[in-house]
Amino acid sequence: MTAARTVYITRKARFSAAHRYHVADWRPERNREVFGASNNPFGHGHNYDVEVTVAGEVEPETGMVLNLREIDGIVAEEVVSRLDHRHLNEELPEWRARVPTTENLAIDIWQRLAPRLDRKQARLYRVRVYESPDLYAEYLGEKE
Repeated sequence: MTAARTVYITRKARFSAAHRYHVADWRPERNREVFGASNNPFGHGHNYDVEVTVAGEVEPETGMVLNLREIDGIVAEEVVSRLDHRHLNEELPEWRARVPTTENLAIDIWQRLAPRLDRKQARLYRVRVYESPDLYAEYLGEKE
C-alpha cells in the first residue's frame, strides 16, 4: 500500500482595483495619521496578483489534484469578475464599512473560494494577494 502524497497546485490571476483606507468613525486627522496617502478621498489603485493554492492527492485517472479549468472558472467568477476595475469602497457594499487592505482582501477571497474548491480529495490551502511586487498578504484559513 502506498502512502498518500499531497501535491500543492497554484494558479495565478490578476485584477485591477481602486480603494481607500478609511474608518468612518474616526476623525479625518486620525485617518490621515494612520493611513497617510492611502486615505485619499478619491482612492488609489493597484494591479493585484492573486495566487490560489489547492492541496490534495493526485487523482490517478486524470493525473490532477483538481482540473485547472475548474479552478480558473471559479477564480474568474468569485474574484476577477467581482473586483476587476472596481472602486472597492464605492461599488461593493461589503467594503463600505470594512477597510480594503491586502490582508482583508486575502480573507475575503478565501471565504469566497473555499466553499467552491474544497472537495473530498482536495482543499483550498492558501490565498496570497500581491498589492505590489514587494507586498503581499497570505491567508491559510482558520486552523481547527
